[in-house]
Amino acid sequence: MPEFIPPAKPIIGAEERAAVDRVMQTGMIAQGPEVAKFEEEFAAALVDGRESVAVNSGTSGLHLGLLAAGIGPGDEVIVPAFTFAATGNSVALTGATPVFVDIELDTYCVDPAAVEAAITPRTKAIMPVHLYGHAANMTAIQAIADKHGLMVFEDAAQAHAATWQGQPVGTFGTFAMFSLYPTKNMTSGEGGMVSVADSEVARRLRLLRNQGMEVQYQNELVGFNNRMTDIHAAIGRVQLTKVAGWTKQRQENAAVLTAGLQGVTTPVVVEGCAHVYHQYTVRLPEALAPKRAELLARLKDEFGVGTGVYYPVPTNELPSFNVAVDLPNTKLAAASVFSLPVHPSLTASDLDRIIAAVNTVVEEA
Repeated sequence: MPEFIPPAKPIIGAEERAAVDRVMQTGMIAQGPEVAKFEEEFAAALVDGRESVAVNSGTSGLHLGLLAAGIGPGDEVIVPAFTFAATGNSVALTGATPVFVDIELDTYCVDPAAVEAAITPRTKAIMPVHLYGHAANMTAIQAIADKHGLMVFEDAAQAHAATWQGQPVGTFGTFAMFSLYPTKNMTSGEGGMVSVADSEVARRLRLLRNQGMEVQYQNELVGFNNRMTDIHAAIGRVQLTKVAGWTKQRQENAAVLTAGLQGVTTPVVVEGCAHVYHQYTVRLPEALAPKRAELLARLKDEFGVGTGVYYPVPTNELPSFNVAVDLPNTKLAAASVFSLPVHPSLTASDLDRIIAAVNTVVEEA
């Protein structure tokens, strides 16, 4: 059996460990100067200088962003059903209702036509997800939002440095959330970053993450403890200096995979956009979809190639929501996609093995 190629591989090196040790030596390990510096540096590097607020997870970033923007009971927020549950969860946690809509099959991002069809008098916002590292169609989404007087919130958890028609994701809506979980394109160990267009929304977000207070013991509203620590921020600051190089390597790895794979639908990149390949996701022909589990088992057991399925159950069908709605593209994608390794640690021989393995199991299926 060849050495196993994992589907994801966080890169934590000596510089990250040294940064943690430096913070530990100061004795100031809760939210402090490292967090403030990380916020400034993240803003400058990835979101055109837009004010950014660090929190303890991506889900916290969505939740607090929604609350800071005024979303609450009685409101509806339109979200894609083909994504991680945190997108819908964050809306539900505010007391609002997530309205699940279908995706476009080329990018796996939310379908603007489905968004417009789902608007009701209770709709307050649209929350597209830049899934797998490819931006949603922000031109169409913003036009729909402007037409109907809606806010736009970006779930950019998987899309650090992605662009839509030359504009960085995270710079379109009222706020955008980036996840800093270990498997993301850059990490802080655990955490999230929220880029915010409006200074008052940013201030409310900062209050909400810190028990509702800006000045100690002067709580202005009921808040949470969703702060990022200086330890996590120190890791994030180092990773921020490396993410551009890692992104380039992901894109180069993706180009090799796309050139070599046969029998599956490889990722699309819309003209004028930059895909950052948090996941390299392919789709089986419909006839082979029922065999997906068998094929992925062969890739692992016979070829040592790890894979992931993101996401096998549409969010609306999860027991936590159980909302009946007809979403044909979502159901097709959920039944037939799988993701291959694309991380920066792959070697040329790894890529060759991945291509040969996939082509073999698909041809023999």
